Amino acid sequence: MRSEKAGKLRQWIAGGKLAVGVGARDALEAKLIDRAGFDFVWSTSLGVSASFAVPDAGLISMNQYLEAARAMNEVVGIPIIADCNTGYGNSNNVGYAVKLFERAGIAAISMEDKKFPKDNSLLAGGRQELVRVEEFAGKIMAAKDTQASEEFIVIARVEALIAGCEQQEALDRAHRYVEAGADCILIHSKSHSPAEIVRFVNSWDEAAPLVLVPTTYPQLTEEQIRSLGKVYLVIYANQPMRAAVRVQELLLEEIKRVGGIHTIDGMMVPVSYIFELQGVPQMKEAEKKYLL
Repeated sequence: MRSEKAGKLRQWIAGGKLAVGVGARDALEAKLIDRAGFDFVWSTSLGVSASFAVPDAGLISMNQYLEAARAMNEVVGIPIIADCNTGYGNSNNVGYAVKLFERAGIAAISMEDKKFPKDNSLLAGGRQELVRVEEFAGKIMAAKDTQASEEFIVIARVEALIAGCEQQEALDRAHRYVEAGADCILIHSKSHSPAEIVRFVNSWDEAAPLVLVPTTYPQLTEEQIRSLGKVYLVIYANQPMRAAVRVQELLLEEIKRVGGIHTIDGMMVPVSYIFELQGVPQMKEAEKKYLL
């Protein structure tokens, strides 16, 4: 079984191109990301769980994350990378998840080396407990042994810096995960300075590409990331969701303030644009052909 989208992602990485992706919580957001010209969509665990208005703490099921990623994949032409938290359980759960996500057309999954249930990495005061290195290496091996396509990508997300560990612990874990078969290493940080991440990148001596998520250190630009080398994927993980929440709050405040909707037209796209995003024009054309 070949995966065209996973193959495209692999080609970017192999070619040394910095692929830039953005986080989506649903298919509509994914379609906007595709239209904006980004290289891939990050099916974000934070975003999907937030769409249910529950914490990003393993409360919703694997199938709910899977259906969100599947819906995204159906409406975009670019690859989907699924944020699969800790792999939904042990190595058995990971193997089952890989089978289902790959069948759904997902190009890659990312798993983090924290204990289940996890807290979001950026949660102040959250539990950031790491699993044993060998336990997580086993999850990676299970994922790689299960995948049906050579193109499918498994990303190992190293949370050692999030957990307050030293650089060497992060490097040791990352090296072991590459030995276990990880295709890429996502090195995560909650520091508000990029110095911690830059130090890790400069110390990285493996061929496996690095992935960055500069949520807390936005001053690190794509140009600077390219100059580092070794980093081939960058993810803007949650910005559309955060912006959407802010805009919706402002709109709702305005409706409440003026007692109507007569002042908010300039804050919204027309309904016709929503119809376009939904594919209504294509549906109506198909009706002319098939509804005889």
